[in-house]
Amino acid sequence: MNRIVKSVLLAFLAAYSCILSDAEYTTWAAERAYYHLVVLGDPHLPGKYRESKEHVIETINSWTDVDIVIPVGDLNESAGTDNEYAAVKDFFANLRKPVCPIAGNHDYIYESNTGPKGKRLKAAPDTRKAKLHAFRETFGLQEDFYSRRMGGYLLIFLSTDHLLSDNLAEMSERELKWLGMELLQNKKTPTIIFFHAPLKDTLRNYNNHINTPPFFAQPSEALRSILMENPQVFLWISGHTHTSPREESFAAPVNVYEKRITNIHNTDMNRAGIWTNSIYLYPDKVLVKTYNHKTGTWQPELQRIIVPPAL
Repeated sequence: MNRIVKSVLLAFLAAYSCILSDAEYTTWAAERAYYHLVVLGDPHLPGKYRESKEHVIETINSWTDVDIVIPVGDLNESAGTDNEYAAVKDFFANLRKPVCPIAGNHDYIYESNTGPKGKRLKAAPDTRKAKLHAFRETFGLQEDFYSRRMGGYLLIFLSTDHLLSDNLAEMSERELKWLGMELLQNKKTPTIIFFHAPLKDTLRNYNNHINTPPFFAQPSEALRSILMENPQVFLWISGHTHTSPREESFAAPVNVYEKRITNIHNTDMNRAGIWTNSIYLYPDKVLVKTYNHKTGTWQPELQRIIVPPAL
């Protein structure tokens, strides 16, 4: 397949799904010393500030070195209605990069119709299951959770998928079991996990919600056990809390979980001024950079280097 035809094909596939093989990823970045991942925090589509959101897509399309884009949940504005999922599909169809999405609470956990005074209601298991199906169908995914290898790293994509829990960001037992097996089979590979909610106590208590059970990854104790048994996990990348780069704990020592796993927080896109984090995977380090899409500038004061574990 010649280079031009391959580029067109990859762009077509990128509009909907994270389906490139390891070999295709290698070809995509063959002329670089790194892989470039762009993280989108909580798009909440269609939501507010549509022009600002579309500008983010235009900017990412203009970056020639982007390998994948990861929306870390809450792609839907409110409850994962048919109209919202249609808006999600339409929005990401304009992105000419591979997309590796994960589901958040607004993508499946609520009923489509609100209760008294517009309050969102937790959905029954069958409704949640149907909305997770809509999530997969929108992006051509076979499962709500999956993994990819890239540049010597294992990337694990986890969705909030519990069908009964009242917690906003909880994994099912099936997903936890899969995660444990996936990590067991990759003990020697530095691993990065993407999940909608952050790990517990990786932000300062800057409001009444932060570090309360609905706002960190669940089930927290089971997750802690899995993570502590797998020293190859060194990065956790999340949204959910809408933590702005203006918040002092956005990039701070408190982000390190159990003295080992750095949590990279991502703010939401439902705002006039949007920031995204770029993750650059080098063989010996991970570089994290924050881009201000309103000003069109990188934020050097937020740049971080994380060294993967020696395995």
